[in-house]
Amino acid sequence: MKFIPNTDQDRKEMLKFLGIKSIKELFKNIPEELLLKKNLKISKGLSEIELVREMRLLSGKNADLEHYSCFLGAGAYHHFIPAIIPHLVGRSEFYTSYTPYQPEASQGLLQTIYEFQTLICELTGMDVANASMYDGASALAEAMIMAFHITGREEIVISRTVHPEYREVVKTYAQAKNLKIIEV
Repeated sequence: MKFIPNTDQDRKEMLKFLGIKSIKELFKNIPEELLLKKNLKISKGLSEIELVREMRLLSGKNADLEHYSCFLGAGAYHHFIPAIIPHLVGRSEFYTSYTPYQPEASQGLLQTIYEFQTLICELTGMDVANASMYDGASALAEAMIMAFHITGREEIVISRTVHPEYREVVKTYAQAKNLKIIEV
């Protein structure tokens, strides 16, 4: 929803509802010594195009991943996102990551998931693939559980460079299975 400023009448009604006569009364509990006594020197506002130019100039001073290597880890690294991606993920059939409850109303998404899983199996030579995980963190935790069931090993090694929130999800899943997490 776009922002629509309050009209004078709106403001009068809000003040009346609050039982006050002016906006200044909202600040009467602030000690006098904390109130600003002078006008701030704020420049005239910029148009949208002027602001975009200014922000480009400022951002040009940043050290970016086009020119420098990043070793932050935890998911902070250069990502190339093809121009088509925002258009694809903006389609209504991709808005939710949940598997739909009404297949007749969501046939497009189900068809896409099926085709993706089929192509992944063909590309990797796997018998099955799952394209319906909630997010990356739960997919990582599910992979850990799958590895545990296949190998029977109760110690799970995970890199400290994995995003901290992902590691927390893994720890939560591991706790339920009494698995030991080893961070390296």
